[in-house]
This record gives sequence, structure tokens and C-alpha cells, in this order.
Amino acid sequence: MVETIPLGRFHHQRLDLKRWFPTFLSSHKTLFTVLWIAAFASVFVWQRNIVDGFSIFKRVPVRAMPKLRPVAFNLTDFGAVGDGVTLNTEAFEKAVLAISKLGKKGGGQLNVPSGRWLTAPFNLTSHMTLFLAEDAEILGIQDEKYWPLMPPLPSYGYGREHPGPRYGSLIHGQNLKDIVITGHNGTINGQGQTWWKKYRQKLLNHTRGPLVQIMWSSNILISNITLRDSPFWTLHPYDCKNVTVRNVTILAPVVEAPNTDGIDPDSCEDMVIEDCYISVGDDGIAIKSGWDQYGISYGRPSKNILIRNLVVRSMVSAGVSIGSEMSGGVSNVTVENVLVWSSRRAVRIKTAPGRGGYVRHITYRNLTFDNVRVGIVIKTDYNEHPDEGYDPKALPVLKDISFTSVHGQGVRVPVRIHGSEEIPVRNVTFRDMSVGLTYKKKHIFQCAFVQGRVIGTIFPAPCENLDRYDEQGKLVKHSASQNMTDIDYDF
Repeated sequence: MVETIPLGRFHHQRLDLKRWFPTFLSSHKTLFTVLWIAAFASVFVWQRNIVDGFSIFKRVPVRAMPKLRPVAFNLTDFGAVGDGVTLNTEAFEKAVLAISKLGKKGGGQLNVPSGRWLTAPFNLTSHMTLFLAEDAEILGIQDEKYWPLMPPLPSYGYGREHPGPRYGSLIHGQNLKDIVITGHNGTINGQGQTWWKKYRQKLLNHTRGPLVQIMWSSNILISNITLRDSPFWTLHPYDCKNVTVRNVTILAPVVEAPNTDGIDPDSCEDMVIEDCYISVGDDGIAIKSGWDQYGISYGRPSKNILIRNLVVRSMVSAGVSIGSEMSGGVSNVTVENVLVWSSRRAVRIKTAPGRGGYVRHITYRNLTFDNVRVGIVIKTDYNEHPDEGYDPKALPVLKDISFTSVHGQGVRVPVRIHGSEEIPVRNVTFRDMSVGLTYKKKHIFQCAFVQGRVIGTIFPAPCENLDRYDEQGKLVKHSASQNMTDIDYDF
């Protein structure tokens, strides 16, 4: 898995070697030769543990799969063949059926050994652990005729890309309890390339399916695996409670892999996402809660969500987003210790008239931006709607949002808060911010219809819309320009 380290700024001291290095080098040629040979040998031995080496080296033993449930099955017990060609849907279904009968005994574990296991979509069951061994790869079949059609999500009222039914997910679950998907960093691969191409060519008649979707369920743990190349959103917990996603790597091409969001908590409650690496073709994380009138009617907010210790890349959208489908409301979200690198945007809140709902009590702290076009974005005119039945007077409420300890380098526009007269942004706080810039234009801290405060000194200088406080919290200057507009999308 990805090794995580504390995110922040590091200070390096340089040693002055100029005076003694030539003398040392001339008198220690033999020592340098020995050290060079030793270093080369060490690297060579190390590499044999990560790639196939010469036959004179003994192979590293395969890691045994731990038994995490009272009963454990192997996928091969049900006739599966891991050659990447044989279709193993029936084997997965038989295994899940066997586990479904063990609920009163603590459930069962399905071990997926090393190999490439091609399958059509299949369902999970309660009290189940799906364990992927090292070098195990579950492959989603690319022919859409094997993917079942499902009704639209009730809080969307519409297939996200087409009206009517949508494709189900490769791994799916509904109304479940106690679900674990884990392993020794095995992979679930949606083989989305065919889906992306057909989507761009407008050859699909239904909304693409996610890679993993679990709905109306509770007590879910997803850890120590890799999810890659989803046809659509990668991991989509929908109306779930008590969800943990930990030590997960999520990958898709950063361009030409449309809508491959990493993790989309949707009307979820009590969720933790931590220690993950995400590099995808859309939002790394996008917190949602329904779309316009359908989300308002469904009325299930996303709340009590903790996101921490992540490295995220998104060249198309943002590292961590809220919205734009947030009509059921989003509240009590903390995003901390996150590095966003080589991305179009770092963190973003997006909404529009017609959404209704709210985004409130959102805390960002210890954020690092590295080579990001726009750092912090709040956008209130993201005008994409399911149909003409939305109410343009259903206005979202955005308030109580704080940014503390924001640092970085190579950022073109550190802040762009684009409120409007209809949807002002209220009670925004900035504290301890220092972002290195790549663009020396004057107005790079951009605001419109925003009320809030800056505590202490930050860089770059904040917009005139915000009140100024000193480090002790004493008011220094009250803003009289909260409705001032200084938004420039030309850079």
C-alpha cells in the first residue's frame, strides 16, 4: 500500500562540502569503489523482491490469507479459473450464496487467490469478507450486455447521463450489514477503457455503472486494496452509515477517463476516509446528497465525514469536492492532512440555484497544494440539472466554512469564492495561509458576495470582502465590501 507521511513543509540544511570533498575523494577511492559495489548489489537484491528475478534467487513466499471469519472459502472451491479469460460470475455467485447462509454463525470469508479473475457484476451479502490476495485481480467484463440495468437512484430521479435505467456496479450490495472488502493489496479492475470510448462516441444508451456500489447498508470496511479503471464513479457508498475506507489506492488515467471519481459518499453518515492515494480522471473525492428536486424530496444528508491523510491528484476536476449534487444537505465534514498535487483544483464546493439543501460546518486544515491551478474554490453557478422540473428558487445555503494551515507552491489562483446575490457565502474563516504563486497578477485572492474573516497575516493578501482580525482574535478592520465582485476566470 501507499506509505503515508505527515504532510507539511520541510526545512533542509545544506552542508558546505566544497573545501574537504576533493581531498576526501582522492584519498578514499578504494572506499568509494567498495561502497558503490555494495550499493549496487543492495539495489539489485531489493529489486528481485518486486519483479521477477533470476532463477538463482529464491522466490519470496506467498503471503498466507488470514482467516477473518469463522468460515473461509477459496474462489477456486467453486470452479473459478484465474486465467483472465474464463468468465467466473457463476463461481462468485455460488460463493456468495454459501456465505449468505452463515450469517448467524458470524458470516464467511471469500478468498480470491493470485490470478486474473474475469467476471460480470455480482452482489455481496451481509456478514461477508471479500479478501484479495497479493497479485489477485478481479476483472470486470467489458461487454455491457453482461451488466444488469437498475432503476435510477431515488435522490437523482434520472440516470446521471441518460434518462431511465442505469447500469449496475461490478461489485454491488443493498440493504446489508457488516461488509468487509480487504486484502494484501489485490486489485479490482473495471477495465473501463471500452466504456470511456463508447461514452465519448455517444454509443451508450444508459448511465455507466460504478466499480463498487453499496446502498442502504451499514458497518462497511474497505481497506488494503487497489481500485482502478472504473467505467464511472469508482467507489460509491449510497445512503450508508458507519463506513471506513482506509489504505486504499484508487487509479484511473488523469485524462480521457470521464467521471471516474475516486470516492463519492452519497447521503452517507458517520464515514472515515483515511490514508489513501487517489489519482483519477475526475474528482478524487466528491461528497454528494442528491440532485435538485429529487434530492430535496429524498432528504438524506451527508454528515459526520472525516477525510484525512490523503495524497490526491485530479487534472480535470478537484482533489476533494462537495457537490454539485448536494440537495439533501452536507454538514459536519473535516478535511485534514491532505496533499493535492499536479491538479486543476485542490478543494472545491460547487452548487447552483435549484439545488436547495445546504453546505455548512465544513473544516479544512493542514492542506498542501503542489502545482495546482486553483487552490480553494466555492462555485454557486454550477448549472447542470436532471430535467426542467427543478425549482430555480430552491437556493442552497453555504455557511460556516473554515480554512486553517493552508500551504503550497506553484499555485496560480489560491482562492476563488464565487458567491452570488442569490447564494452568498457566509462565515468563512482563513487562518495561517501561505501559498507560493506562479502568476503575479494583482487579484489572485478572488471573492464575490462573501462574508467572513481573516485571522492573523496570510499570503497572498485576502480580498476586501473579509474582516481582518489579529492573532489574538481582536477586530482590526471591518469590511464594508462584502458584496464586492472580483472574479476573473481568464487566468
